[in-house]
Amino acid sequence: MSRPVRVRFAPSPTGPLHIGGVRTALFNYLFAKKHNGVFYLRIEDTDQTRFVPGAEAYIFEALEWLGIAPDETVGKNEKFGPYRQSERKAMYKQYADELIEKGWAYYAFDTAEKLDELRKKAESEGKTFIYNHTVREQLDNSLTVSREKIEERIANGEHFVVRFKTPVNELLELQDIIRGTIKFDTNLLDDKVLFKSDGMPTYHLANIVDDHLMETSHVIRGEEWLPSLPLHHLLYKAFEWEAPEFAHLPLILKPIGNGKLSKRDGDKMGFPVFPLEWKTEEGTSMGYRENGFFPEAVVNFLALLGWNDGTEQEIFSLEELVQKFDLGRIHKAGAKFDPEKNKWFNHQYLQKQSDENLAASFKKIVEKKGISTALDLTKVVSLIKERAHFVNEFWDLSDYFFEAPTSYDEKATKNWKEETPSLMQQVISELEKIEDFTSVNIETLLKEWMTTNEIGMGKVMQPLRLSLVGALKGPHLFDIIEMIGKAETIKRIEKAIATL
Repeated sequence: MSRPVRVRFAPSPTGPLHIGGVRTALFNYLFAKKHNGVFYLRIEDTDQTRFVPGAEAYIFEALEWLGIAPDETVGKNEKFGPYRQSERKAMYKQYADELIEKGWAYYAFDTAEKLDELRKKAESEGKTFIYNHTVREQLDNSLTVSREKIEERIANGEHFVVRFKTPVNELLELQDIIRGTIKFDTNLLDDKVLFKSDGMPTYHLANIVDDHLMETSHVIRGEEWLPSLPLHHLLYKAFEWEAPEFAHLPLILKPIGNGKLSKRDGDKMGFPVFPLEWKTEEGTSMGYRENGFFPEAVVNFLALLGWNDGTEQEIFSLEELVQKFDLGRIHKAGAKFDPEKNKWFNHQYLQKQSDENLAASFKKIVEKKGISTALDLTKVVSLIKERAHFVNEFWDLSDYFFEAPTSYDEKATKNWKEETPSLMQQVISELEKIEDFTSVNIETLLKEWMTTNEIGMGKVMQPLRLSLVGALKGPHLFDIIEMIGKAETIKRIEKAIATL
């Protein structure tokens, strides 16, 4: 690579950060770290009409939670600051002026009403109105009006925009790291607005100027920006600047059907599309953090949406992802989002957690239910965690450790036969004799009793589990008995005999 790697994530603070945006940030982060480069974050807030309070703080918090915080951003290592476009406002006019001087841009005074009228006229003729070389010489702009007149109109406070003057009859052959050579015919492009009379640049001008001034080496962004590539290439050419290398990432697709993953898909199918919860007056949108996902699991499943390292490996630490990441291994085709697979990833990360850490999280859930317990939560967690995808499932998987069943699973009660109460009384007698009340000892002695008396396992084990748990679920039965203790075990069996 000819110059130091500097890549950026440049979101607009118009709402919560979509999971597609998070993946873009992640791929930029991985690429920067792989090449000992810099990953910076710039807030693109030139469109103040779409600004949403709280959105900027949300972006920073989300990246921090995921462990992919930028090296440079607002208030952090501001080597090329400011890192908010709105605070860079004063610098963009000189670049718009430079383009006009060089003949690459022009002033346009067409009103919104006039342009709307032209669009409707074209529609009525079955055409599409495009503001470009086919019409610009006939419209109200500095290509058709004298310089003196233009200066007079601007001095009088007339509204204007600065448009890019797209070259005619050129075939652009542009390179994309993921997609290879892409061709664009300049005759099909429109003359995009770059600057407005209120002193604010549009996305296109601000983006190119900032990427240049902040020494961006590679632009890694979503494929929805592909149509902007020819304009951005031409802007670099017009300014006579070295352009960064471009890589356009594939879309993240809906789990079912076609099209891009949206918030509506998440709402409909019950999974988050945002890293953190987002609250508005209309309601709350789910977040991966609040839904119990580990940040490492989110990073892992996002990395594999559109990329793989060419092996069968699925579980990657962030360090491994950095080491193996390669833009050349990103697919061109969109990647289907799989909520069930995401749960699987979380399950894998949950199993890797220490029982002590999980017990600390579970303790909060138990306390919230107003239960004080002498039980060893670390032991409880060790018995149930392999059945869980999330910590918030622990209670449903273990409630019988803390509370005796108040009802019994209807299907399971079919195992409660006429001779069962008598057998359960005998179990109580056997349990009362046991002094070393450990799982292994209880299992050994009860099985010896059953063998000696030629009692079938199923006749005892299933009704016993039903008595203690209320259903035929849970970990090793004798572990449950040891955990709840002799007195509680006998009490529950007696209750089952009386109830069933």
